[in-house]
Amino acid sequence: MRRETQNILLVLLGGALLKIALNGTYLNYVKPGLQPWLILSGAIMVLLAGVAIVTDILKARRAVPTPADTRALAADGASTAVVSTVAAAGPSADAFTPGAVTTLAPDRELALAPAGGSDPHAHSQDDGHGHSHGAARSAWMLLMPVLAIFLIAPPALGADSVNRAGGRTVASEQRQDQVIKTKFPPLAAGSVVPMRMADVATRAAWDSTNSLNGRTLELTGFVVHDAAGVYVARLVITCCAADAMPVKARLVGAEGLADDEWITVTGQVRPNSAVQANNYVPVFDVTTVKKIGTPGDPYEY
Repeated sequence: MRRETQNILLVLLGGALLKIALNGTYLNYVKPGLQPWLILSGAIMVLLAGVAIVTDILKARRAVPTPADTRALAADGASTAVVSTVAAAGPSADAFTPGAVTTLAPDRELALAPAGGSDPHAHSQDDGHGHSHGAARSAWMLLMPVLAIFLIAPPALGADSVNRAGGRTVASEQRQDQVIKTKFPPLAAGSVVPMRMADVATRAAWDSTNSLNGRTLELTGFVVHDAAGVYVARLVITCCAADAMPVKARLVGAEGLADDEWITVTGQVRPNSAVQANNYVPVFDVTTVKKIGTPGDPYEY
């Protein structure tokens, strides 16, 4: 790959990282704590590209011959031609006569190589099978994520990711021989308690005090449908979207909702509804439903 291409790719990749890190889009892909590292990585890429570009420009300027250099090269070439002519004529006395024109035989022409000793007729270095071209094409594939970020900006994971998880949830991933009912601290006071989806799922599955029973909760998430019904769900990530794991509650009493629509629901968790048979997904009896916009940070951590 040409150095110019490498520099352009570095600028674009670094710029893409800076763009998503500074405008908040990065939250669709990684956890908030990684923002400083994204900014640092993007800045380093752009800086390296800038240094390389300036270095190449300075080298190119030094390589351009000055008029004095051009005249010196011309004089050297003329001297070399004269010496070659004398050598070709032999040692005879009349080999070089002032005013005479001496012509070199075709087989004694002086072949001058370009500066650096390279052959102008030499072919580019490859294995003769086009592999170098394939490498260049592969390098250009690095532009794909850049174009995706600048032109498309892929959204956060949603209902499709939950359904493709095959029923796995944060709670169901716990080894069954290690599932032990635990005493959780009491819920906060109030007629309606806002809670994270992950907290609701873990309390519904493992809280020995049944602290959710009879309490009205407020949950926020996106809508998911499958053959068993409609759910409110979130995705929990540890590092990035690649390790996202769904957490959800099946809604009873909520109709007319579309997949990936963000909602805030209030209601109560049905006692003992999160069991191994349903992958510890609690049933949520809905009191109210409010449609909302997509939050700036769509994941739980």
